[in-house]
Amino acid sequence: MGIYRDLARNEGVFRILFSQLTARFPFGMLSIIVLLHMQEQFGEYTAAGIVLATQSIGQAISGPLSSRLMGRFGMRRVLWITSVLCSGFIVLIAFVHLPLAVTALISFSIGLTTPPITPAVRTLYPRLVPGKQISALFSLDAAAQELIWVLGPVIAVFVAAQFGTAVGLSVAAAFMLLGGAWFIMSRPVGVVKIPPSKASLGAVLKRPTVIIATVIGFFFVASFAAIEAGVVRAFAPAAEGGHSSIESGIVLAVFAGGSLVGGLIIGHRPLRPWSLAIRIGVVLVGTAACLVSLNIWWLSIVLFIGGLGTAPTFAGISSMIGSTVKFSETAEAFGWIGTGQLVGVATGSAIAGVAIDAMGAQGAIIVSTGLILVAGVVALCTTRWVPDLKDRDIEQPPETGTITLPLP
Repeated sequence: MGIYRDLARNEGVFRILFSQLTARFPFGMLSIIVLLHMQEQFGEYTAAGIVLATQSIGQAISGPLSSRLMGRFGMRRVLWITSVLCSGFIVLIAFVHLPLAVTALISFSIGLTTPPITPAVRTLYPRLVPGKQISALFSLDAAAQELIWVLGPVIAVFVAAQFGTAVGLSVAAAFMLLGGAWFIMSRPVGVVKIPPSKASLGAVLKRPTVIIATVIGFFFVASFAAIEAGVVRAFAPAAEGGHSSIESGIVLAVFAGGSLVGGLIIGHRPLRPWSLAIRIGVVLVGTAACLVSLNIWWLSIVLFIGGLGTAPTFAGISSMIGSTVKFSETAEAFGWIGTGQLVGVATGSAIAGVAIDAMGAQGAIIVSTGLILVAGVVALCTTRWVPDLKDRDIEQPPETGTITLPLP
């Protein structure tokens, strides 16, 4: 805990951490609340799936683009514009009933104008603390973000049940706008300038570490989408034994809790060439063990164990990018990684759905195990490009002919 106390001594670090979590909180709410709202509006889940798919496509496109724009126009300007537009589109679909095609177009606009909070904050972190503390800060960020996925769906369902889905969408928009304002108005966002990248869009993908992080992130997150679908199916009312769906929420919350604990006790450790493979291996063990039994206690125990490797893996990916990519390219790099993860969510959910129809909940768990295994194999085969940060401060490669403005 002394490591995290040292972090607190850096002015503004915890404000940045908590404000960006608040601004990102709607993303733990939107999927389920949009699903419920569209089902009410159109009377079918197919329409809801179309709307969510168009939103994901918009987000996948916006990731690297909006991140790159922050270097050209400044973080504050891009974040303000996207936050206002995105929250406005959310309110629009909340209170105006439109044809499905128009609603899907607005949903695409929600994805396209999603504020690039994650690339912005992970670009800022190396400018906020000394190099020896960056791994701990990335770890704390990865652990804390689990609160979004634990509390977000719970709040979304509660508000929708008590006050209606339109109010639920409005609450998500309020989190985005007010949390975004808190983050945007923080001093580092105005002081730190991302120099415009001189390379063309996508050139950062030539860096091996960016490709490694994007590919691993794709399979890693796809496996989570699949295991989530499998757990929900295992405890659906129609499942054998008549379990109530609240049990799936408990199991997934325990999974996220394991990630939170793992991030705090493991994630701050310096990245080594084998670190990603080992951390992914922990998740693989927990995921594969789910095939033994679908009992709630067993699933909770093994997924908690598997969760111990989740946040540390994300922290390791952030440390790898922070130590190998130039400051002017960092935001775009994280944008591409985010796009890979979004595509991974869609892919994992789709494959798991087919597997569930064929084999039930066990099918989705098999899919999840296979996806996480691929992520582990990629990590094993790419250790030569993973930096060894033991006894090293994280320092980004120098810019060529570009002057950056550090935080005073």
